[in-house]
Amino acid sequence: MREKAHSPEAEARPAHDPYAAFAHRNYRFYLFGSLVSVAGRQMLAVAVGWEIFQRTRSPAALGLVGLAQALPVILMAIPAGHVADRLPRKMVLMVTQLLSALGSLGLAAISWKQAPVGWVFALLFATAVARTFNWAARGSFMPNLVPKEVFPNAVAWNSNAFQVASVIGPAAGGFLVAKLGFAPVYMLDALCAFSFFALLAPVTAGRAVVHTGPQGIKQLFSGIAFVWRTKIVLATITLDLFAVLLGGATALLPIYADGILRCGPVGLGWLRAAPSVGAVVMGMLVAHLPPMQRAGRTLLLAVAGFGAATIVFGLSTSFWLSMGMLFLTGAFDNISVVVRHTLVQLLTPDRMRGRVSAVNNVFIGSSNELGAFESGITAAWFGPVISVAGGGVGTIVVVLAATWLWPGLAKLGSFDSVSPVAAQD
Repeated sequence: MREKAHSPEAEARPAHDPYAAFAHRNYRFYLFGSLVSVAGRQMLAVAVGWEIFQRTRSPAALGLVGLAQALPVILMAIPAGHVADRLPRKMVLMVTQLLSALGSLGLAAISWKQAPVGWVFALLFATAVARTFNWAARGSFMPNLVPKEVFPNAVAWNSNAFQVASVIGPAAGGFLVAKLGFAPVYMLDALCAFSFFALLAPVTAGRAVVHTGPQGIKQLFSGIAFVWRTKIVLATITLDLFAVLLGGATALLPIYADGILRCGPVGLGWLRAAPSVGAVVMGMLVAHLPPMQRAGRTLLLAVAGFGAATIVFGLSTSFWLSMGMLFLTGAFDNISVVVRHTLVQLLTPDRMRGRVSAVNNVFIGSSNELGAFESGITAAWFGPVISVAGGGVGTIVVVLAATWLWPGLAKLGSFDSVSPVAAQD
């Protein structure tokens, strides 16, 4: 029998290890702490949305929840990125986790005393400031925990952990709100935030470059200049921004759970969890399959699929069809997250990762909350169905526009040849 021929390149190429990132102790501590922290934050999101809607019965109030959390990202993200490049990122993470825990305890006190709703918005704003600094440090911290060749695998598992937490958190949050009320859920989120603080303590990150060069306005805004010059990064961030801004339906889920699907707080928890279930399934596939060879085209198709599933969800009056469409939005969105985050971190020099992560947070971190504000206002004007379905249509239009504006995005291949872009501070 004739033996099969093997090329030298094939023999030299190492086998794909879907669990390569877990060989690194620091990454394991970070990942588990992040999972616990996100689960608590997702429980809090369910509780806040349900409490605000039950107390106000106003779609616009749900939109204001998003606005209160978006403004700090827009106003503070650039300074937060500068801090992440000037101070030890682990220290920034630990301090902001403590501040987040204190904010959740404050929400518990407000809910327990039935203080005016305005205090809820004020505290959401304050804790969002802390989380803005946390995001800038977190996004630039992870590349220092694993070697470059393992980083795409670490991103995939980090996305998986986020989505697992986003399944556990809303499902548990809806159940606990129904059984215990709002204040215990806020207190549990505080415990989760402190747990991440404790798990970060033994982490020793290597290869971090704390920038000590001259400070000034140019350095503060150099992350924006870098993103503007690096068109692939600009394209992926912009695409994600407008897709989430237009196509996000999360803020209106309390309205769907209460008046359209009639499934109550427990059903609301599962509706919020459904996208993350889809993202976990997709994330497992991404982690176990060989690395993407046509990342750009895959990204564009995934965002278009996200928009199509959002349209069907907006028109649905069936709980299970709605769950299925939300499952698909999560699955498609996971692809976008993995491609975008991998590209941003691999293309950015380490000394600038805090500032570039901050720009990314302005686009992505604020898009969820601004999308919530947009959804709440348009729902107040035109109703929730038109708000959600129209946003899905807008997402597909954005994909077509991005394909035309940045033709290089569709031609993007694998991550193997990606390396940091030369940049001036």
